[in-house]
Amino acid sequence: MAKIETPRPIRGTQDMLGEQADRFAHVVATFDRVRRLYGFQRIEVPVFESTAVFARSLGESTDVVSKEMYTFEDRGGDSLTLRPEFTAGIARAYITEGWQQYAPLKVATHGPLFRYERPQKGRFRQFHQLDAEIIGAAEPGADVELLVFADQLLKELGIAEGVTLTLNTLGDAASRDAWRDALVRHFVAHKNDLSEDSLARLDRNPLRILDSKDPRDRPIADSAPDIDAYLTDEARAFFEKVTDGLKAAGVNHVRNARLVRGLDYYRHTAFEFVTDRLGAQGTVLGGGRYDGLIENMGGPVTPAVGWAAGIERLAMLIDAPAQQRPIFVIPDAPHLTDKANAALSLLRNAGIASETAFRGNAKRQVEVANKKGAQGILFVRDAGATGGEFYVRPLLGNDIEEVRRIHDLVRSAGIDAFAGTGAR
Repeated sequence: MAKIETPRPIRGTQDMLGEQADRFAHVVATFDRVRRLYGFQRIEVPVFESTAVFARSLGESTDVVSKEMYTFEDRGGDSLTLRPEFTAGIARAYITEGWQQYAPLKVATHGPLFRYERPQKGRFRQFHQLDAEIIGAAEPGADVELLVFADQLLKELGIAEGVTLTLNTLGDAASRDAWRDALVRHFVAHKNDLSEDSLARLDRNPLRILDSKDPRDRPIADSAPDIDAYLTDEARAFFEKVTDGLKAAGVNHVRNARLVRGLDYYRHTAFEFVTDRLGAQGTVLGGGRYDGLIENMGGPVTPAVGWAAGIERLAMLIDAPAQQRPIFVIPDAPHLTDKANAALSLLRNAGIASETAFRGNAKRQVEVANKKGAQGILFVRDAGATGGEFYVRPLLGNDIEEVRRIHDLVRSAGIDAFAGTGAR
C-alpha cells in the first residue's frame, strides 16, 4: 500500500499552540478592553470583497494591487479578493450600509489579512491586524484620540518602552500638491541615479521614493525638500493642534519629515510607532488621515483617520501572560470517574482552573499533574476512606490557603473531604 503523503502547511502561514497562541490572544483581549474605554464599537467586515474595492482604494499601480493580492474568480465569474487590509472594506461598508447617519463613527476590528509577499520575521502571507478608525470627523482631535488610544494600548501590553511614535504632516490638498510638484522636479533632476523601482514610482507615486530602502536612492531622497516649506497656514495650524493635543495627553513623539503615505487621498497626519527590537521590520502600528478615500470610492466627501497594528509583531514583543495553575482531579479507581467529573464541575463553576488526565492509574496521573505544573491535586476516593472522600494535596509551595479554599468548597457541597499538606 502506497504511503499517504501528509500535506504541508502553505508557505507564509502559521500554526499556533500554547504560549505563542496565548500571547496572540492576550494582544487581542487587551485591544478589546482598551477600545471599549475609548468608545470604539466592534465591527465585522467580510474576509473577501469585490476586487474593485481594493483596486479603487489602494490604486491599480500600487505593489499591493499589482503584486500582492490574492485574487480569484468565483463560480459566477466575479473577481473577488481576500482582503489585504481593513480600511477599504470598512469604507465600502460605511457607504453601502448607510453608516453615514452615525458619523462621527468610531469603530474597531481585528482579524486575518492576506498578501502574497516574501515571508520574514513578524510578516506572513496570512497575517492578523488590529484596526481602529474614526470616520466623519475632520477635527484634529480625532487624530489625537486615535494616537492616545494607540499609546495606551502599547502601555497596557507592556511594550511602550522602546517603542517611539514618529509623526509627520502631509498637509491639506494644496500643501500636498505643491510639495508633490517640488519632489517631482527634484527627482527628475536626479533621474539617471534613481533605482528602477523609484523610476517607476516617479510617474505614479513619487512620495514613496522618500522611504526607499535602496542605497542608490537614499542620498537623493535625503536631499529632497521637506513639506514644511509648502504648508498652508491652515495645514500648519492643524498639525500644531495635533502635537499640542499629544503633549497635553502626555504622549511623546518625534518628528519624521520623511514619513509619508503615498496615495493621493491621504491628508494631514501620518504616523508610525516603531521599535528596534524586530530588526528591519520595526513598525508595530501605523496609520494616518485619509480624507479623500470614501469620496474616491463613490461615497460622499467624508474625513477619516485610522491605524492598524500587526498582532504577530505585538505578540513577539510581549511576555507570555501568566496562566492560572490548575487543580488536577484524580480518581483513585476507574469506577470513581463520574464522581471526579462532578468535582471538576464544582471547581470550574467556582472559577477554579481544573483538569483531569483522562487515562492511566492514579500514580501516572500524578506524574501528568506534576508535568503540567498543577498547584494541587484533588484525589477522589471511595466513600468511607480514611480522611474523607476527597483529599486535597498541594504540589506547589504548600499553598495552604488555596488548599483550604478548595477543601471548604467541596465540603460546602455536602461531600466529606480532608485537606492535607504532606505526602499522600
